[in-house]
Amino acid sequence: MKLIAVRRDERFSPNSVEKDRLILEAACMKTCRQAEEQGEPCAWRWVDEAELTINDKADLYLSMARLPEALQVLEGFEQQGRRIINSPQGVKNCRRSHIERVMRENEVPAPLAYCEEQDVDAPCWLKRGDTAAQSKDDVVFCKDKAALQQAIKIFKQRGIDDYVVSQHVEGDVVKFYGVNAGFFRYFYPTDDGQTKFDDEKAHNGPTHHYPFDAARLQSEVERLARLLQVEVYGGDAIVDSEGRFYIIDFNDWPSFSRCRDEASTAISILSKSDSALPLS
Repeated sequence: MKLIAVRRDERFSPNSVEKDRLILEAACMKTCRQAEEQGEPCAWRWVDEAELTINDKADLYLSMARLPEALQVLEGFEQQGRRIINSPQGVKNCRRSHIERVMRENEVPAPLAYCEEQDVDAPCWLKRGDTAAQSKDDVVFCKDKAALQQAIKIFKQRGIDDYVVSQHVEGDVVKFYGVNAGFFRYFYPTDDGQTKFDDEKAHNGPTHHYPFDAARLQSEVERLARLLQVEVYGGDAIVDSEGRFYIIDFNDWPSFSRCRDEASTAISILSKSDSALPLS
């Protein structure tokens, strides 16, 4: 078996370049080891997504790619029947504005979304909608309407016209990780101090560990993953003082830094399956 690990461009790994490399490497090594234990020779190599071409032939691609050009190449391979995790379409579906629309249409628990800035009457978040956050400036806390209007102005100056505005919910930040191979874990990032942009303590305070229905969170996250056709995923939720949870972020193939060993095993198991998540 020939396996290619498609490395994510560094712009899409803010503060996580090495962590992303480690999970992809671990998943590839375990996938090859599993194949060899079953008598199938296996070799794998790295390809940066910006350098991926139609000449990079393989049987399996473990891909963290997000660049449109790389996704186009992978779509061609997928049409040829080659296995790709995550699928190019699933990655495209993780555009934030699309995720917000899917959650609303399917009643996935999420904060109130504001359609127009005139509707805002409480603290809120402005987030770029065309892609996942590439820097701290792509996710902005706004204390009121005036702050939101100024933040939108800055977005537009940066050329960002696709954005979403959602209500700020106070509560515990919960970070979750999942693989479509029976794997799901969640953690409180303020407990271990591993945060990407350090917004959790600044705007939500210390973790209270409010009790909530973890099985239902898993069910809703897995349902969203099926709707988006993503097999390896992560994200964030907020649990309020009443135990209600709201999904505030979802993305394709996170770093799994808190559970890398377990997650890479799950990804290697997933790689032996023949097809991506079914639509639901």
